[in-house]
Amino acid sequence: MWSSPLIWIVIAIALFWAVGAYNRLVRLRSAVVQAFGSLDAHLVRWLAMLGEFDAAQVTAGTLDRHARSLLQGATTQLTACLAVARARPLKADAVAALSAACAVVDTVWPTLLPDADADDNHRRMAPWRARWDELRTHNEQAARIFNDAVTHYNAGIAQFPAMLLAWIFGFTPARVLSIAREGNS
Repeated sequence: MWSSPLIWIVIAIALFWAVGAYNRLVRLRSAVVQAFGSLDAHLVRWLAMLGEFDAAQVTAGTLDRHARSLLQGATTQLTACLAVARARPLKADAVAALSAACAVVDTVWPTLLPDADADDNHRRMAPWRARWDELRTHNEQAARIFNDAVTHYNAGIAQFPAMLLAWIFGFTPARVLSIAREGNS
């Protein structure tokens, strides 16, 4: 029975398919990790800008204690969540926490800027607003690339029969990162 060439051909085809499908899943997973690396670099630049803003405002004496504590809390949360997500960019809960931390920073930022009514305040904050907008644009682009990689990865592990290999080897669905544009940045 096992000497039939047809059986050996079917086994060989199944084996070659399994190796090819597994390699495709590994490439998709690697693409997600690589895209997160780029996103990570952009988020680190964002954190650096927030640190510079904090230092400049402390030097100028324009941030009150409450605003400064909000900024420090938001940046601490983002730093911690980024570290966890950096270690496990395919874990849905880590990326969800990072999304929440980005939302907190987006919520805190507009409260740190003084009203644009005074010309002096507007001129003093214009470079920070411009830098914020530039970094946000880069973050959004990097997040889109990461989210596209996650979407392709999730589609790859959901396709039959590759889903069987995904299940056997523990490939779990990843989560996209939500970086929404703040309207009043």
